[in-house]
Amino acid sequence: MKEPGLDGRHRDQAAPKKGEIQQKGDTLNKNLPKPLPKFRADTKLETMRNATGQTSVEKVRQSAAKMRK
Repeated sequence: MKEPGLDGRHRDQAAPKKGEIQQKGDTLNKNLPKPLPKFRADTKLETMRNATGQTSVEKVRQSAAKMRK
Protein backbone atom coordinates (compact mmCIF):
# COMPACT_ATOMS: atom_id res chain seq x y z
CA MET A 1 0.00 0.00 0.00
CA LYS A 2 1.45 3.36 -1.03
CA GLU A 3 1.38 5.96 1.69
CA PRO A 4 1.33 9.60 0.55
CA GLY A 5 4.10 11.94 1.62
CA LEU A 6 6.71 9.34 2.52
CA ASP A 7 8.86 9.63 -0.64
CA GLY A 8 8.94 5.89 -1.28
CA ARG A 9 9.57 5.01 2.38
CA HIS A 10 7.13 3.03 4.46
CA ARG A 11 6.03 2.98 8.06
CA ASP A 12 6.85 -0.01 10.22
CA GLN A 13 3.78 -2.13 10.88
CA ALA A 14 5.18 -4.28 13.72
CA ALA A 15 5.68 -3.33 17.35
CA PRO A 16 7.72 -1.77 19.00
CA LYS A 17 8.33 0.65 16.11
CA LYS A 18 4.77 0.67 14.80
CA GLY A 19 4.06 3.81 12.83
CA GLU A 20 7.68 5.03 12.59
CA ILE A 21 9.18 5.77 9.20
CA GLN A 22 11.90 3.26 8.40
CA GLN A 23 15.36 4.78 7.95
CA LYS A 24 17.63 3.14 5.43
CA GLY A 25 21.05 2.59 6.99
CA ASP A 26 22.91 0.20 4.72
CA THR A 27 23.62 2.75 1.96
CA LEU A 28 27.32 3.33 1.41
CA ASN A 29 28.81 6.83 1.33
CA LYS A 30 30.08 6.28 -2.23
CA ASN A 31 26.49 5.57 -3.39
CA LEU A 32 25.03 8.83 -2.07
CA PRO A 33 24.26 11.51 -4.69
CA LYS A 34 26.99 13.68 -3.15
CA PRO A 35 29.36 11.55 -1.01
CA LEU A 36 30.55 13.09 2.25
CA PRO A 37 34.29 13.83 2.15
CA LYS A 38 34.66 13.45 5.93
CA PHE A 39 33.87 9.71 5.74
CA ARG A 40 35.44 6.85 3.78
CA ALA A 41 33.66 5.62 0.65
CA ASP A 42 32.74 2.30 2.29
CA THR A 43 31.17 3.88 5.40
CA LYS A 44 27.49 3.01 5.87
CA LEU A 45 24.89 5.74 6.27
CA GLU A 46 23.90 4.26 9.64
CA THR A 47 27.48 4.73 10.89
CA MET A 48 27.52 8.33 9.67
CA ARG A 49 24.19 8.96 11.43
CA ASN A 50 25.59 7.55 14.68
CA ALA A 51 28.79 9.62 14.40
CA THR A 52 26.92 12.90 13.85
CA GLY A 53 23.79 12.25 15.92
CA GLN A 54 21.53 13.27 13.01
CA THR A 55 18.96 11.31 11.02
CA SER A 56 18.45 12.98 7.64
CA VAL A 57 21.20 12.85 5.04
CA GLU A 58 21.21 16.64 4.74
CA LYS A 59 21.60 17.09 8.53
CA VAL A 60 24.38 14.47 8.53
CA ARG A 61 26.07 16.46 5.75
CA GLN A 62 25.82 19.71 7.73
CA SER A 63 27.12 18.10 10.92
CA ALA A 64 29.97 16.41 9.08
CA ALA A 65 31.04 19.77 7.63
CA LYS A 66 31.45 21.06 11.20
CA MET A 67 33.48 18.04 12.35
CA ARG A 68 37.25 18.20 12.70
CA LYS A 69 39.35 16.26 10.25
